[in-house]
Amino acid sequence: MAQTCYRHPDRETGVSCSSCGRPICPDCMTPSPVGMRCPECASQRTKIVRGVGETPLSSQAPATFVLIALNVAAFLAEVASASGGFGVGNSTAVGNFGLFGVAVAEGEWYRLVTGGFLHASLTHIAFNMFALFFLGRMLEPSIGTLRFVFLYLASLLAGAFGALLLSGSETFTIGASGAIFGIFGAAFVIAKGRGVDAVAGTIGLILVLNLAISFGTPRISLGGHLGGLAAGVICALAIIAGDRGAFGPRRITAELIVMTAVGVVSVVGSLAIA
Repeated sequence: MAQTCYRHPDRETGVSCSSCGRPICPDCMTPSPVGMRCPECASQRTKIVRGVGETPLSSQAPATFVLIALNVAAFLAEVASASGGFGVGNSTAVGNFGLFGVAVAEGEWYRLVTGGFLHASLTHIAFNMFALFFLGRMLEPSIGTLRFVFLYLASLLAGAFGALLLSGSETFTIGASGAIFGIFGAAFVIAKGRGVDAVAGTIGLILVLNLAISFGTPRISLGGHLGGLAAGVICALAIIAGDRGAFGPRRITAELIVMTAVGVVSVVGSLAIA
């Protein structure tokens, strides 16, 4: 049975206050560095210290930490299969699992996913994982782990589609940037849609700066960034529509269907281009 907001019993929610654990709906959520809080906990001015037995940070955003671990594990596999320290240019992992349209056309569809877990350098993965750590801890508790995972995967697949569309099928592309841009776009839209303008403004500024870098820096997959961003925005708009009652009582199912559709269209588009 779905839980309901403790202040609005007629509203189902999958989010709980990161401090007291009570279920809260979007109207009752207040963003904090450690997740969403209810109005009462958000108004507390005393310092809250986590004691023995309280919920650890990783359990508030489990998918975020699992995704970071998967990306780090994949990068270590790249390093292990290459020569020359942290250089992965000649890594067999990249050659076998990176996004390469020609290989995708030959039946290696898994590259549409695996390419999004590989990185070109230590700096590349460090930047992406820092962004995922920052955004994931904020976004995942506010929309729930299931929707966060669907959003991430939809953005990753859309990033692969965008990369193939703009870079062609004979270019190798790796990196979680498509998924990261999807989370950036979703976080901005959701914060704006829920009236958290200060958070939306900060995320929007960072997003614009990153887009400027994407347009102005060679050898960056602009298509991957734009594809992931577009998917994240679409998924977030579905969540906001659910917040406003557009999908009725089965809103989460409807939102997941929209996200799945984004992923399916991305895969079909990628196969058509490859």
